[in-house]
Amino acid sequence: MANPIFFNTQPLLPIQQQTTGTGRQATQASRTKSGDFDAMLTAAQERVLFSAHAQARMQERGIELSEESLQKLDTAVSDLDRKGARESLVYMDGTAFVVSVPNRTVITAMDGRNEENIITNIDSAAIL
Repeated sequence: MANPIFFNTQPLLPIQQQTTGTGRQATQASRTKSGDFDAMLTAAQERVLFSAHAQARMQERGIELSEESLQKLDTAVSDLDRKGARESLVYMDGTAFVVSVPNRTVITAMDGRNEENIITNIDSAAIL
């Protein structure tokens, strides 16, 4: 004769956190760490990236950006984003940057020394 199968009918309940002081401190500490991470993530997402093509052009043409110039570029891209721009020309200190605003990525960079001085497929411009 076969043994009957037994099913436990008691429901599984979630484990409840203890309400001691140490539990609260640990929860607050994890929230603080999470807040720090969120701030770092937001700051990283606000930085402008440079495509491989843009990096190559900048290196070829000897274009270097200071931290202050990068900050200006970041601010300009944020302003363009708020106004709904998609592909923009940012002209700063004699250098033109074509930027994909939604991706926050510099597509190419040029100075006044190159032969090709026609820029197409942009919908906005910022002059800094």
